[in-house]
Amino acid sequence: MITPLDIQNKEFTKGVRGYKEEEVDSFLDLITLDFEKLMQDNRRLKESIGALTTEVERYRGSENAVLETLEAAKALMGDISASAEKRAEILLRNAEMDADRIQREARESVERLTEESVNLRNRLNMFKSRFRNLLEVELERFNTLSAELFPETEGEASLAKVVEAASVSSFAESGGGAEPGGADTKTFTNLRMGDGA
Repeated sequence: MITPLDIQNKEFTKGVRGYKEEEVDSFLDLITLDFEKLMQDNRRLKESIGALTTEVERYRGSENAVLETLEAAKALMGDISASAEKRAEILLRNAEMDADRIQREARESVERLTEESVNLRNRLNMFKSRFRNLLEVELERFNTLSAELFPETEGEASLAKVVEAASVSSFAESGGGAEPGGADTKTFTNLRMGDGA
């Protein structure tokens, strides 16, 4: 490749009808200057191209890194989504199991309370029956004792018997909430204690 120095040092042979030497030299000087500028521009452009090529390569590397990061992010999002779905399934399954357990415990509690209620009702009925029997036995004793102690008041004893029976019946029907017999019970207690009416 021709250099500016080659142009500057070029010697031409002289002929009969040749060009003027000063004009050729000045023209060669102009060409040399222009050629030097072109070579500098060419060098500068090559350096610029090299820098740009390096920049492009760097960007390509960055692009690959970005693409790899995006792929990794997609994979991570997929994993997170799958994990969230599994966790939701587990939570739902646990909630269903808890609901089943609570329903089972509630049913068992209702059954237990129902059974206790039946037992209490049976015990109450048995208590009422025993208490009624006890009152009837005590009333019979009272009547017997009255008849033995006061044979002349047979009619009054019958009246007291009717009143006492009504009180006992009312007491048993009310569930034992009121005191049976009222004043007659006091009389009955006084008679048993031997205090008289």
